[in-house]
Amino acid sequence: MLTPRIPSDLEILDAIYREHHTDFVLYDEDKGVRASKVMVPVNCRKIASTLNVDGDVVFGRLYYHLEEKYGYKREDGSQVAFFALQAGGDRHCINFPLMISVLAGLKEEEDKFWISTMLSILALIISVLSYLGLGIDL
Repeated sequence: MLTPRIPSDLEILDAIYREHHTDFVLYDEDKGVRASKVMVPVNCRKIASTLNVDGDVVFGRLYYHLEEKYGYKREDGSQVAFFALQAGGDRHCINFPLMISVLAGLKEEEDKFWISTMLSILALIISVLSYLGLGIDL
């Protein structure tokens, strides 16, 4: 039996962004759509099906890992949630602006990784060609 692939934080947050961005923007047009503009309900099952994993995997990552990692306390002692079980009357809500900031940071890290990897591969190719005496003048 194959072990299912575990989605990265980047993949989960990107799927949430793609699925719920219109929900976030909709609040400006209709304030009655949810309790708060910032806290957007997440359909964990739908996100999970997009990623081909169980819904509890997505919920668990949001609630147990990402909330712990990115939720924080302000200096005045108030809590800023990354993911909340309940926000007003809405369940399973993510702090959308905070999530977008985290997502942007993760994408930036991924870009840096790929750029440095490609430069390393290029340097390796040039070194091998130089070693083989194929005379590449740069």
